[in-house]
Amino acid sequence: MATTLVNALRTLFCVSGCLMLATLIYTLSIDGLPFRKDLLSPWMTATLVDFYINTVALAVWVSYKESSWITSTVWIILLVCFGSITTCAYIVLQLFKLSSQESLQDPLYYVLLRHRNKEGIEGKKCYRVLVARGLFSALGCLMMGTLVYTLLTDGSPFRTELLTSWMVATLVDFYINVLALSVWVAYKEPSWISAFFWILLFISFGSITTCAYIVIQLFHLSWQDPVYLILLNSGNRQV
Repeated sequence: MATTLVNALRTLFCVSGCLMLATLIYTLSIDGLPFRKDLLSPWMTATLVDFYINTVALAVWVSYKESSWITSTVWIILLVCFGSITTCAYIVLQLFKLSSQESLQDPLYYVLLRHRNKEGIEGKKCYRVLVARGLFSALGCLMMGTLVYTLLTDGSPFRTELLTSWMVATLVDFYINVLALSVWVAYKEPSWISAFFWILLFISFGSITTCAYIVIQLFHLSWQDPVYLILLNSGNRQV
């Protein structure tokens, strides 16, 4: 069952990464470079803010996973520049790093955490939980403010003229990252009902939900707990 899950996730993220790469190449070929002022409509700006707040969440995970600040920095730069293509590549790479024993036991546990024994995880107790609460609370408020401001100044986003080639590409990029976050939520939640509820909110409200979910998980920890515990489901939370 676990091996099937690993193969399914490898396939899912390989296909998703290839889809985004194809979307990027196609959009470049028909609409040129995205670095143009005319593309920065209010809703495109709001979408980019939404996208990069989710990228912050993924970047924090990557910086935790990587043992060297150099490799961490390289991956984060790639995340910022290439979005979900990098997300998919990184996840697939982590899945291929799993040993046969890890694949059979709890593959998502080993993908989410640094590569070390399940019984030997160490975490430095400090104020990082408080810092993380503040960071993601601020980012959630930033996105909420951006959403409200854009609604007031530019109206509803559900208009055909907003769906430019680069807006469509950005949305594909955004929702592939949402897919990665949704796999994590499905792993964490104790029931499919609660997982489905949260994933629906992720799809509907984007990074506002991401930040809310992370902050809620952080409030389940004491300020002395290592932050990495929010990656795990309740059955694996051992300091």
